[in-house]
Amino acid sequence: MTNTDLAAGTAAAGTRPAELQAAHRARHRRRQALVHLAQVLVLVVVLGGWQLLVQGDQRGIILYGLPSGIVSRLQTWITEGTAIGSLGAQIWTTLQEALIGFVIGTALGIVCGIALGRIRFLSDVFGPFIKVLNAIPRIVLGSVFVLAFGLGLESKILLVIVLVFFGVFFNAFQGTREVDRNFIANASILGASRWQVTRQVVLPSAFTWIIASLHVSFGFALIGAIVGEFLGGYAGLGVLIKNAQGTFDANGVWAAMVIMGIVALLAEWLITRLERRLLRWRPAQLAGPEL
Repeated sequence: MTNTDLAAGTAAAGTRPAELQAAHRARHRRRQALVHLAQVLVLVVVLGGWQLLVQGDQRGIILYGLPSGIVSRLQTWITEGTAIGSLGAQIWTTLQEALIGFVIGTALGIVCGIALGRIRFLSDVFGPFIKVLNAIPRIVLGSVFVLAFGLGLESKILLVIVLVFFGVFFNAFQGTREVDRNFIANASILGASRWQVTRQVVLPSAFTWIIASLHVSFGFALIGAIVGEFLGGYAGLGVLIKNAQGTFDANGVWAAMVIMGIVALLAEWLITRLERRLLRWRPAQLAGPEL
């Protein structure tokens, strides 16, 4: 074989990975387009069927609303405001309650989960109390918070903290308990202190569990803010829903829920980006239904 043949073979072999990557990207784009098309079709079928089935029934319109009525209500709220103020102010009130409670609840859940996961004495002492508190219906705590702290932000933030805390706590606790004991033993043999082991071994290992809990916890944060406003509040999306329910305005109830859904999707997108950034050291997962 001549040098020219070797060079040609090397060049062909060198371009093969690039061609495979281009083909993979093309397949990925086609699959994404197909997924988006299927999602649009599902929305068209559901919303179109809803509109066709209900639009001729006045009682059904009052009870279930209409997609066209929901869009009209959103346009009215955006252009003219709501009965309790501008739409932006209501969204910001709910977001403020949800975000503050989410941050505090997440921080407390991580600290307490890792502490009880690492120190068995604390787990034995406080474990039963945490289980009892977790068993108390949240709606009861919401009523207690409204009575104790009034109709302002404080009662809603406390309810959000309670809802977020337990989800993050149990994931952080379990993630800490699932850390490979060989890693901890090796770090201790190399002279790492208990705090260094926790910070450099336990926390990174449990981080996957913690991040996974955030996807669910922000939804709980929104629920806590809405429920708190529904139980007693001056402003927010929960008050909009409560007022719409009181006037049999199904379109208003659905419109507020659409806004909540958009906020939740944006939060999910941000948490996913945060997860990819913080866990980029993790190798690609090889598990999946198509393998």
